[in-house]
Amino acid sequence: MFSKSKETEIPPVVPQPAAAAVAPAKRPATRNGGVPSIISAELIVRGTLISAGDVQVDGKVDGDIRAAGLVIGDKAIITGDVYAEEATVRGRVEGSIRARKVTPCSTCHVAGNILHEALSVESGAFFEGNCRHSDNPLADAPEAPGASERKATAVHAPIAAAPPKAAA
Repeated sequence: MFSKSKETEIPPVVPQPAAAAVAPAKRPATRNGGVPSIISAELIVRGTLISAGDVQVDGKVDGDIRAAGLVIGDKAIITGDVYAEEATVRGRVEGSIRARKVTPCSTCHVAGNILHEALSVESGAFFEGNCRHSDNPLADAPEAPGASERKATAVHAPIAAAPPKAAA
């Protein structure tokens, strides 16, 4: 009953295709298809940050931030206004936040007003200021510096063709 037979069959090893191999861990998707711009914990920035993609701040920013997506890390300190499509706040913000989607996390400290389309506040988040819903919170946001020059230079007169060369 429990005895081994003299002839034990070993099942054949079937090679698995490469597609079935373990896939590497994926990075979170960003709007620009790459990695976010990162302000590391050791970095202090003074001035306005403008990005068409995602930004992750782990250091200190003294100035306004404009980005498509913004993640403010646990140890980050922002002294200025925030303008973004989506803003996740885990650190400290001293200034107003204008974003379509705002998520103050349990570790955040926000001292300023929040103008939002969607708001999701985690338990334990600190918020001191006014909070208002808006269908388009970015409509009244100040225009990014240089945007008017880009618009003005985007329209050019057609370039005249070079005169024909004289036959030698």
